[in-house]
Amino acid sequence: MRTGLGFDVHEFKAGRKLILGGVEIEYNMGLAGHSDADVLVHSIMDAILGACGLGDIGVHFPDTNMKYKDISSLILLEKVRKKMEGKKYSIVNVDSILVIQEPKISKYIPEMKENIALALKINKDDINIKATTTEGLGPCGRGEGVAACSVVLLK
Repeated sequence: MRTGLGFDVHEFKAGRKLILGGVEIEYNMGLAGHSDADVLVHSIMDAILGACGLGDIGVHFPDTNMKYKDISSLILLEKVRKKMEGKKYSIVNVDSILVIQEPKISKYIPEMKENIALALKINKDDINIKATTTEGLGPCGRGEGVAACSVVLLK
């Protein structure tokens, strides 16, 4: 058994779509980033890579490589899954938390779980996604961006 921890944060930026867990969220801003800036999926990718001892997403998908410009993070998650499978590991479970003051995202969580489960080829019941605010404290609480943290257990 191996565990991995992933963390990501992106600031809000006008003129971008807000994508979390592969779901387009209705909001007046999106997240700044080279890819689609899906902080939730990025944190899961880093957790898996960490558990496998394979570094982080910046090593595998550098923001200097234009082939990753605006790419769906779910595509990158599939690539990470293949790297994990190459190391002969499989996912037991994923537990994630989004730190987001607004918009409220609870109604989107079932679709996020479905998207992530499909990319990882696991049961959606093996994925847990929570959301929290910081009661107005810090950058996420002031509505400057979104953070995500994920833990994975591999066998």
